Amino acid sequence: MKHIPILSAALLASAASLFGANRAPLLTNVEPPYWWVGMANDTLQVMVTGNQIANADVSVDYPGVRLAEQTTLESPNYKLLYFVIDRDTKPGTMDLSFKLGKRSEKVPYELKARDRAATDYTGFDASDVLYLLMPDRFASDGKSGSAKSLEYNPGVDRANPNARHGGNLAGVGQHLDYLDSLGVTALWLCPVLTNDMPGGSYHGYATTDYYNIDPRFGSNEEYQKLISDAHDKGLKVVMDMIFNHSGSNHPWMKDMPSRDWFNHPDGDVLTNFRLTTVHDPYVSQYDLDHTVNGWFVPSMPDLNQRNPHVMKYLTQNSIWWIESAKIDGIRMDTYPYADMDAMSRWAHDVLTEYPNFNIVGECWYGSEAGGAFWQKGNKMNPKETYLPTVMDFWYVQNGRDALNAQTDPWNGLNKVYDHLSQDFLYADPQHVLTFLDNHDSDRFLADMPAAIDSLGVWKQAQTLLLTSRGIPQIYYGTELLMNGSKEGSDGYVRRDFPGGFPGDKVNAFTSEGRTDVQNDAWNFLSKVLNWRRGASNEVIAKGTLKHFMPQNGVYAYERRLGNKAVVVLMNGNDSPLDITMERTAEVLPYGSTWTDALTGKKFTVEQQLHLTPREILILQNW
Repeated sequence: MKHIPILSAALLASAASLFGANRAPLLTNVEPPYWWVGMANDTLQVMVTGNQIANADVSVDYPGVRLAEQTTLESPNYKLLYFVIDRDTKPGTMDLSFKLGKRSEKVPYELKARDRAATDYTGFDASDVLYLLMPDRFASDGKSGSAKSLEYNPGVDRANPNARHGGNLAGVGQHLDYLDSLGVTALWLCPVLTNDMPGGSYHGYATTDYYNIDPRFGSNEEYQKLISDAHDKGLKVVMDMIFNHSGSNHPWMKDMPSRDWFNHPDGDVLTNFRLTTVHDPYVSQYDLDHTVNGWFVPSMPDLNQRNPHVMKYLTQNSIWWIESAKIDGIRMDTYPYADMDAMSRWAHDVLTEYPNFNIVGECWYGSEAGGAFWQKGNKMNPKETYLPTVMDFWYVQNGRDALNAQTDPWNGLNKVYDHLSQDFLYADPQHVLTFLDNHDSDRFLADMPAAIDSLGVWKQAQTLLLTSRGIPQIYYGTELLMNGSKEGSDGYVRRDFPGGFPGDKVNAFTSEGRTDVQNDAWNFLSKVLNWRRGASNEVIAKGTLKHFMPQNGVYAYERRLGNKAVVVLMNGNDSPLDITMERTAEVLPYGSTWTDALTGKKFTVEQQLHLTPREILILQNW
């Protein structure tokens, strides 16, 4: 069985001194590799791996620590140790004493002191704008990580949309100034944990090691440095996690701790992708089983979250990354495909430990009700999910068509109006992640716009995203007008960022490397983003939303917080339009003076207004 060891240097040194360099230690793996004192949950699970380690007897002698349970599983090569750590236990290194037959070994295990209060982990919210990037496709510093420990390392082939392209964490770190200047406030990186899978698994969604960064991206230390450097620039970092499934090359699949570690462990059942079964009051057990227990794809075996040992492992893994790397949030993949009760306990436990943290769950539904069902506090769900934030897929599925339509009273911006009118379904609409596209969807733009004057729809889409309710997410390359369909390959919507890789002939990180159309788009998006994170931030993040039913293709809405207000007007037509202003008088009184955030010009409300094709006004009263 191939297993990537994450034993500490101290543990390896201890084993070598006890048995000599040529004698293998009893343990090949310890997870988590270290822990902390003073945690809200006083019980620590340590999974140890080694040949026949289940037969070992374990003891510990450390003040304030009690070994409450030694759990053996079906495989003799795993043992679960459950420690109870008193609240006043001091940090230090405790020796875990293992005795197996005539052999004995002491393994040092570190209990660290926490370096900040749990309430200091403040998470992300509607004051932020997330920038989603795929590390393999964003940028590289030109140095490939050491992948000698991997079983599968097919190398780099940038000509193949489905292969690894060589991006890494250091490459992302080199462009933090660019991201800051663009105006985003948080980075969501697609998964960065080890994916030792056939084909390279460049996207990161087939985890084979939950405690180590993929060496092709870098190291745990490099990940921590990236986050620290991002924080220095005022940028948050959201970690992408996947607890519904692992990768098929995970050591657990080669030597299952127990048959119930996975659902359908023989891999003969795939999910039906029908998430409606989870809240269908008439659902059959067969259909529900094929949703939540089926494998996502044949290379992604479905973890059994109903197994309490599995769920304890996964919960601790989340806490370990928060505490060790200082991440600012978690995006949990394929949320409804996992067991609802178990994931509710996971969210509860994480947020009990870090009460100001935030988690967003990927709940991919075609209806508002489906996504809202999963949000914390939703009265339609008989169970409390404790999940603060859910993803709104409506714009992905309908945004392009709706925003390109014009005066049809049942289409165009009327569809946006109708969508937002369903917000009564959400317990907290401001904790809804909104986006126009992402790594799993077609790009919002089907093709590259030919000229600056053809950017109207794109600009209106970005304005709507950044000024309406919720937490906006922008997909990398949006600022460059990246476009295309995933038809034929997901890689077609995950193209390399131009200039992110050594030898690129075009460097779009600079204005000189962008075309005139791209620079116009970049400048517009950056202006709105930087305006949003400035004096208007609280109004957009915390303000109320009032909107007016579109007429003749014109949409108007107000964001208000106290005496501050922002009113957005957009002409959803490709032709100019004259409108009367009596409908919006309650938010734009006649004679009131405003400032257009896009142009800086003063605007006085009169009875009539002339709007140019696809014109946008972002009016503020200060």
